Amino acid sequence: MFRVVIPARFASTRFPGKPLALLAGTPLVLHVHRLALLSGAQEVVVATDDARIRDACARAGADVEMTDASHPSGTDRIAEVAARRGWAPDSIVVNVQGDEPLLPPALIAQAAGLLESDRGAAIATLATPIATVEEFRDPNVVKVVAGRDGRALYFSRAPIPWDRDGVAPRPGRARRHLGIYAYRVEALRELAQAPPSPLEQVERLEQLRALQMGLVIAVADACEAPGPGIDTPEDLARAERLMQAAPRR
Repeated sequence: MFRVVIPARFASTRFPGKPLALLAGTPLVLHVHRLALLSGAQEVVVATDDARIRDACARAGADVEMTDASHPSGTDRIAEVAARRGWAPDSIVVNVQGDEPLLPPALIAQAAGLLESDRGAAIATLATPIATVEEFRDPNVVKVVAGRDGRALYFSRAPIPWDRDGVAPRPGRARRHLGIYAYRVEALRELAQAPPSPLEQVERLEQLRALQMGLVIAVADACEAPGPGIDTPEDLARAERLMQAAPRR
């Protein structure tokens, strides 16, 4: 059993109002909400700080919570929802980004199942193999390395693991981190209450706060390839073309 929270903030540097941008005639956030419902979650909540997003979700019948506008991250927004609703400390909540309208619902369930099966982990997340040198070197592509036990050792925007002899990485040797997280509510609360860590501030990666706090993050390869997320209006147009070409779930 797990829940999903979709943080949806109206302000965006590259794409203001992104959650309400229309994709195939429907606001982006509602596409994500529909996919989350298909994952088997017992509850799906949109967490926002904007009345326009709240109203659009309410009109569509989606469960929505207004949260503090001062939250610095989606994690803080989700922690507020978990506290307000009184979710048990050991219950599982999955953070699904509101700009992933092509995310396979199976990945949401997989992240939750991974955390449920690893009782020593506080967080679970997914990864995919990196196929090209360009992707490996791209600082916008977050990489992850894990131990033999499947638990994260480090996340970075830098190319890792790096071959000291400068040999180009073989396809599939490195892994790209996907921005989907399953949390135990207790760990979510700890994260939200802790200050940013030094590594987090250097890399601009919030998951490094969890590692520096000693929280265990389980990592597995995604069971399906995810579609592209939406960062710009150009991405939205590409998603529209992909959606038109694919069978509806």
